[in-house]
Amino acid sequence: MEIFQFDFMLRAFAAGIAIAIIAPLIGVFLVVKRYSLMADTLAHVSLAGVALGLLTNIHPLAVTVLATVLASIGIEKLRERRRIFGESALALFLSASLAFAVVLISAVRGFNADLFGVLFGSISTVALTDLYLIGILSAGIIALMLVFYKELFFVSFDEELAQASGVNSRAFNLLIVIMAAVIIAISIRIIGILLIGALMVIPVMTAMQFARSFKQTVILSMLFSLSSVIAGLFASFYLNLASGGTIVLISALIFIISLAIKK
Repeated sequence: MEIFQFDFMLRAFAAGIAIAIIAPLIGVFLVVKRYSLMADTLAHVSLAGVALGLLTNIHPLAVTVLATVLASIGIEKLRERRRIFGESALALFLSASLAFAVVLISAVRGFNADLFGVLFGSISTVALTDLYLIGILSAGIIALMLVFYKELFFVSFDEELAQASGVNSRAFNLLIVIMAAVIIAISIRIIGILLIGALMVIPVMTAMQFARSFKQTVILSMLFSLSSVIAGLFASFYLNLASGGTIVLISALIFIISLAIKK
């Protein structure tokens, strides 16, 4: 097929498949914890990280990973100390990071091609170094999920009971938000900053229409996410559309179909 004759599309498919697996893998924990807005908040933080990387001529992906991880730690620390409500902490970081990003963008003379691709996703911008970093971080996240699956499951459903049972709920809550931060940072090349939150949440919502257990929800959400990413990359290539928007629209369409089937 013509699409597989281009190196940039091969890189896009490799990165997209990795993201399609790990995004709902963490998204399901965020949805269960009623923390879905975390994805959007960290996405806005990642915009500031990309702008900072472009301004300082440091690899934008590396700066973005660092910025989102630090922000996720800050949000979780504020939430667990109960100085402000969790939703308020998210709103604070979302607004402040967006304002910081706007200032940095103005410093680099407006929205150039790199920033536009980061906002809405661009399949042609996935470099080989990005692919290596995505592969390493994805493998690390999957390994952590396999090792600590029971603890993460327990903490997500009942944090207080997990703490009373001897599980370090603070540490595992922090692990969830850090993994979410890493996923968002490495996904922006394919999905885009403004849309990555949807890919972490919509496949999970679709899976919940059919799944009868938590494990089924995880598996089905990954299958729906993979279907959306692969179909979206094909459509974006042949129809000359933005990859991120196409992937999320297909994911939303699958969710609407699932509602009709469920009804």
